[in-house]
Amino acid sequence: MEESTAASEKTPLLGPADADNSQTNYTSVSFEGYDDIDRHPQAPVPVGVRPKLTRVINDDGGSSNGSKPSSRHRTSLTSNNRELHGVNSIQSSIFHTPVQQRNDPLDNENLLSSKYESLDYDPCENFLYLREEREKTARKIIRTDFNRWLVMVLIGILTAVVAVVIDISVEQLAALKHSTVADYMSDCEEHHCLYIPYLLWLAVNTGLVGVASLLVAFIEPVAAGSGIPQIKCYLNGVKVPRVVQLKTLLAKWVGVIFSVAGGLAVGKEGPMIHSGAVIAAGVSQGESKTLNRDFKVFKSFRTDTEKRDFVSGGAAAGVAAAFGAPVGGVLFSLEEGASFWNQSLTWRIFFASMISTFTLNLMLSAYHGHPGELSYQGLVNFGIFTDIKYSWFEIPIYVVIGIIGGLSGALFNGINHKLTVFRLRYIQRRIPKVLEALAVGALSATVGFMLIYFTHDCQKKGDDPSSPIHYSCKDGEVNAMGSLIFRTPEQAVKSLFHDNEDAYNLLTMGVFCTCYFLLACITYGISVPSGLFIPCLLTGAAWGRCIGVLLRMALPEAPWVVVGKYALIGAAAQLGGVVRMTISLTVILVEATGNVTYGLPLIVVLMTAKLIGDLFNEGIYDIHIRLQSVPLLAWEPPQLSYNISASEVMNSPVDTLNTIEKVSRIMKVLTRPGFEHNGFPVVTELDEDSETEFGRFEGIILRSQLTVLLKQKMFRETEHCTGSPRHRLRIQDFRDVYPRFPNIKQIHISPLEEECTIDLRPFMNPAPYTVLQEASLHRIFRLFRALGLRHLVVINKYNQVVGMVTRKDLARYRVWREKGEMGMEQLYISSTF
Repeated sequence: MEESTAASEKTPLLGPADADNSQTNYTSVSFEGYDDIDRHPQAPVPVGVRPKLTRVINDDGGSSNGSKPSSRHRTSLTSNNRELHGVNSIQSSIFHTPVQQRNDPLDNENLLSSKYESLDYDPCENFLYLREEREKTARKIIRTDFNRWLVMVLIGILTAVVAVVIDISVEQLAALKHSTVADYMSDCEEHHCLYIPYLLWLAVNTGLVGVASLLVAFIEPVAAGSGIPQIKCYLNGVKVPRVVQLKTLLAKWVGVIFSVAGGLAVGKEGPMIHSGAVIAAGVSQGESKTLNRDFKVFKSFRTDTEKRDFVSGGAAAGVAAAFGAPVGGVLFSLEEGASFWNQSLTWRIFFASMISTFTLNLMLSAYHGHPGELSYQGLVNFGIFTDIKYSWFEIPIYVVIGIIGGLSGALFNGINHKLTVFRLRYIQRRIPKVLEALAVGALSATVGFMLIYFTHDCQKKGDDPSSPIHYSCKDGEVNAMGSLIFRTPEQAVKSLFHDNEDAYNLLTMGVFCTCYFLLACITYGISVPSGLFIPCLLTGAAWGRCIGVLLRMALPEAPWVVVGKYALIGAAAQLGGVVRMTISLTVILVEATGNVTYGLPLIVVLMTAKLIGDLFNEGIYDIHIRLQSVPLLAWEPPQLSYNISASEVMNSPVDTLNTIEKVSRIMKVLTRPGFEHNGFPVVTELDEDSETEFGRFEGIILRSQLTVLLKQKMFRETEHCTGSPRHRLRIQDFRDVYPRFPNIKQIHISPLEEECTIDLRPFMNPAPYTVLQEASLHRIFRLFRALGLRHLVVINKYNQVVGMVTRKDLARYRVWREKGEMGMEQLYISSTF
């Protein structure tokens, strides 16, 4: 595989003219072929990267033949110039691309990684597929539909079981840790030995966090973080490696217990969404590649189409279990991921969410001594908000809170962005990742201890048994800061929502909010399973409660000033400013509070926070997706893309196969180093005296299908090839080896077999989606986004193949906005990470 990376080039299309006339270094590259996954031309390479090049122009801007590249091209909105920001045509073999001088030449944000493949969501309607569909009976159709609903039931139940185990384990471990440290602090306050509870707290935190980090660093790195960016990519149509494997679930499941119990500023709600998606992927396939076990069930669901639909249901079930919000779970899957949606899928996902919610309620009610109570809350229990009203004149206050949430969310994302870039550059090996997690765990314990030690906010002891810290307080009083820190994050959020107005003073809230905000910024991104919902809710609830207290001080007689109400609004503003979700987040919070009357203030706050935050940067999940260089397709095509045609986007020339092709030719195409294409147009074989250069397009066949055909020796009997195929292939033979199809390097073909031929017509898709070379990028994008395509063949008016468009060809066109300017940038492919 060739290693090549390149920086992107920004071309302003709207906004003031750029007066920067500074010199720009250029690198020009001559290349052959495509990338190793989905047919993409190799990209220009920035100075300092270590690629394999066929030819490199010297870095001072002059070429080896004495010519100099032209200055940076710019196109205006009214320009008809078809040369897109300095790159003539995608078919050209020479690129002149300006490369910004950087301390680190590898800028992940401006690259697309070649390691990500696309899902084959669009069914391959070949002869085998159509034959199976025509042979279906009414009984088989009913049984398949019944199995779909059965799988959704299993997904909901198993997701709820995982959620209950996580919740109970975290509660028990955290209670044991807090009670032990609290007892030592009470005893050592009189004997002046406070270093003992501090060291104990430090040891317990680092020990628990160390276990979580080891699971991620040495067992499954993809289990780090919340998993929501990865699931969002999967639902978008990107095959993220190992994201839905059983090993990932185990690392995520056990790791999140220890990371939350270890006192980190994380939550368990995000990992629950990832866990539900993994459960859905495993149950729906009826087999485990990790365990190497095939349970011989649900074989008809072993396709990317069915699997992605079930993963949508698993993600929704995870949201429902985490927040007790089945409707919010459905909207989350719709808003954040799935590109293809229909009514029957919506019903099944909603059913899985309801099963997950009520299974969780049933199990937790039994655990808490209320067996059979189906109205029990989810993992995030906000409590019931009753007798709290709001008036029309409070709407401006909510807008101000939304602005604060958008600004603080943008600050959070900006800090975390810088930290993540630092980690990608300097913390890449396993041991440093574990050491970093241990350091953050120690920092969290130290900050918590110092906050309790230096703040002396003593309040009357309430009925809540989870407030055991009496440090520096009289009998019958508790340390308010300790009451927040010595709770699980979910309990702390509920306390801020419902405790009395005098439970915490302004200084306590302000110091806690600032410190927890910074800890959450630092923690999100280390090598532990970690959610972001609860840290954002807790931070926002703290400063929202401060606003409520200030309003009470300014308007002591106003009946509409309720501190808990503003804590809820602040929590929503902070979360919305960080993740930039609107519809699903509103419904999730409404369902979690149990009061639909908060719908209006919540949507006002969330919309305001999103609008303000988007002025500065993207949502936190989109930032991490971009840093991972994932070819994600947005909801809408890039703006101003109508002037870009398929002939400028496509890759050409294309490797094609004849309808009846020699085995040697197929092996040559599949084994060519650095050219691991996944789709091949099938054309008619040209006669020797034909005047045309291209054969007529007949269909498309996938690499996975070709490897199965070679593995099964599906050769035609000719004078050079005797014998018959092993058996008559069925569509189920392809599903049996899904998703790990045979590797072409492990298939042995003898010299005699290389002279054989294969008839590709029964196995190719004879009616794939195609576009003419005059089609616009805007139209091509909508086809990919709505239909979940992996390849799109470009043909001319004679039905001849002239190019191929893949997901990466579209994802590399991205709109940027900076300081009042707007334009489109072109990203390039990297195979170095």
